Amino acid sequence: MKFPRGCDCERDRPAALLLLLLLPLLLSGAAAAPLPPADSSGEAELEPAAGRREALPDCVRLARLLHARAAQLQQEMCEKFTVCENSMEMLVRNNLNLPKVTEEDGCMLAGFDEDKCLKKISSGLYTFQTYLQYVQETFVSEKQNIESLCYSTEHLARTIRQMVINPDEVIIPDSATQESLHAKLKSDKTWIEKITTHLILRDFTSFMEKTVRAIRYLKNTRSISV
Repeated sequence: MKFPRGCDCERDRPAALLLLLLLPLLLSGAAAAPLPPADSSGEAELEPAAGRREALPDCVRLARLLHARAAQLQQEMCEKFTVCENSMEMLVRNNLNLPKVTEEDGCMLAGFDEDKCLKKISSGLYTFQTYLQYVQETFVSEKQNIESLCYSTEHLARTIRQMVINPDEVIIPDSATQESLHAKLKSDKTWIEKITTHLILRDFTSFMEKTVRAIRYLKNTRSISV
């Protein structure tokens, strides 16, 4: 299955890979490898489940890294452009349809639903790809760091998607949807660009914070359903 491109890192994929390798916390190659299909034997069914459990610690580490980096970029936006959380413009410019983890998504400790939650997280990370591409194009002084953020986000989305019982249920925006959203974002004026960039980084930080909690809870208390 060919996924539509989100962040604009395909042309410089070797550079993105190098950036990823330089990160202090990186996924092992095994974590991103496709999981083998289960057959009807009980022993064979345990193997993919074990593989999924083994991927969880790497997912937690990468999610924490993405959360920390997004929070840092958000702070840099405040320091460099005085676009901060208490800016008046923030109150009037918040019509973005950014992914959010809510109580209905099964990711809260009360009523935790592992498969529903994993689908939400993976779908949300795929959706964030176009928004992060926009950040990469507008926050040019941090282009390389955001490119690494893009690639790592896609990597985490793909890894978590492999843990879902039916991966086809993960929502991945098609090319037409991505292009339409990207065109809408790029139509903003220069000052609005900075506000939009801040809001994207703020909501991505919040999304990753909830992602870290959910995956950590899953790693510590649950086994992945097959």
